[in-house]
This record gives sequence, structure tokens and C-alpha cells, in this order.
Amino acid sequence: MQRLAERHPVAVMVRKPLTARALSDCPLPVVLATNMPEQETFLSTNPVRIVFYVNNNKENFLTLRYPEPIHIHLSHGESDKTSMASNQLKAYDYVFIAGGASRERILRTLSRFDGNHLIEIGRPQLDAPQYQEQLPDDGKTVVLYAPTWEGERPAMAYGSVYSHGQALVSALISDPAIRLIYRPHPRVGVREGAQARASKAIKSAIEVANRADSSAGHIVDERPDFRWSMSVADVGVVDISAMAADWLATRKPMVITRPASPDAHVDAAGIAGSMELLTARRAGDIVELVKRLERAGPSSVQLEQVEHHFGDIRAGSSTNRFLQAVDKVLE
Repeated sequence: MQRLAERHPVAVMVRKPLTARALSDCPLPVVLATNMPEQETFLSTNPVRIVFYVNNNKENFLTLRYPEPIHIHLSHGESDKTSMASNQLKAYDYVFIAGGASRERILRTLSRFDGNHLIEIGRPQLDAPQYQEQLPDDGKTVVLYAPTWEGERPAMAYGSVYSHGQALVSALISDPAIRLIYRPHPRVGVREGAQARASKAIKSAIEVANRADSSAGHIVDERPDFRWSMSVADVGVVDISAMAADWLATRKPMVITRPASPDAHVDAAGIAGSMELLTARRAGDIVELVKRLERAGPSSVQLEQVEHHFGDIRAGSSTNRFLQAVDKVLE
């Protein structure tokens, strides 16, 4: 959005005061519109040409009712979750997607949907500057465990914190040659107390391990920006989520967990469908698996999936495609 603001005026509209406060350092104008009259005032007094949406929240329909602006769905990640091919996408004028995998997923799932409304832009978030902070150069293998949350319905129950997490983390922090970065989704445990308790137990185990060995250096990373932990890790352990797709783009070895719930939808044509998934029963075998993957490197299947999901991911490519797509729809 900052790059877009170099070409066109950009504002960020939010509905909650707490969100506005969280954006106090945002370099772009932040508009707090808590209700329909406030949104209407802003939209009617400013020449808004495009409204971008980062999710399918039902509150979006307050602004979707305005016919003048171009309404574009951005999503907030690329993944194999069922929510990525929602019938709600029909509400927007255009849907900006990551690449071919997203296009195929949407057209395969939705009936009576015009594929001309889909525009591929890659993953601009991956172009943003990286953190310079580094970990100690002590030869340890850095493993990122970045599970998603439990989801709001059975088909979206991809979270592994309760089913896999404790056994997986216990094995990783028991090996002195491994440094763990635990990065839970910020909504872990919002719906299920068992998930929250499991995440708390994982954090406690990491704290105990660090106290027992001052050189262990295990980390709980809960900062908003996910890119540092991805850049410093050697192997990624993720659930079916946007973290899986983003890790894919690093071209480093990855492990994807198999949802414990039989109701969770696993897309056979997606990333998870092309790889062997780690079951909860085998979570304790993670060290052996990590070491095997580190020796072998990323599989050819994984590398093929990178282009299928994102297209060209050379530095700056996605951002340029995004900017060009915006100019195209404005024309």
C-alpha cells in the first residue's frame, strides 16, 4: 500500500478504535469509520476509486453496496484452506490472486464464476524489506514451527497445536543441535480452550529448556511481521495455511501436518496433496524427519509448486504486478 501511495492517494479504513490504535505508526492516513454513516461520509466526500478487502468479513457488505468504486478482494494470504475458494468472491469486481494454483482452485470449486475477474499478482508481502536481526552462528539447525488456529468450522480445523504441538516441540527442544522458533497464529485458542492450554504448555516448555541450557536459544515469536522467522529458519513445520504457501516460496525444506480432524478439508490438488503429511501419531519423530529433509533439501515437487502458486517470485516482481494490475483496472 505504501508503494501504491507513490502513484495514487491511499487511506486505510478500519472499523474498531483498537485497530486504529494499533495502526498509530502507519505511514498512511488511517480513517476510523465505526458505522455506516461514518463510512458514507468518508466515501461521499473523497473521490474513492478502489476499495480493497483483506478478507470476506460480513461487515464488508456495508461498503460493497456502493456502486461507484471498484471493489477488489486481496485476501491476506495464499493457502489451500477451503475459505480461499468462497462463493463470496462473486461479490467483488475483481479478485487479486497469487497465481495459477489459486485460479484453478477457485474455478474448480465455484459454479457460474467469471474467471476474467481473477488477476494474478504473486505475493507482494514477500518483497518487503527483511529484518536484519540474526541468530547466533553456532551451527544449530533452526526449525520454525508455525501452526495455524483451530478455524471457525469443522472443514477449517487445520490447527495442530493440540494434536501435534506438544510432542513435536518436546522432541525438537530435546535435541541440542536444534534451535526452535515457535510462532503460533495469533488466534490460536480463541475458540477452543484445549488449543490455548496446549500453546501455553509449549511456551512453558520452551522457557524451561532455555533456563536449563543458556545456549539453547529457543524463541517464541509473536511479533506481527512473520518474515524474520521465515528468513532465519532452515526448516519449516507448518499446517495447511498461508504459512505453508509462504514457506514454499523460500525454497527451503518443509513439513506439513495432517489435520487430526477427519472433517478438515485437504485439497488433493494443493500443496498438501503433493506431499507426505505428518500425522499426530508421528509428531514425536520430527527430529529424524527434519534431519533427513535438511540433508536432502527441498523436493522437486515442492519447487514445482512455487511457480504454480506464485509465478515469478524474483525480488520486486510481485509488487510490480500488483501496481500494474491496479493501473489496469483503473483504466
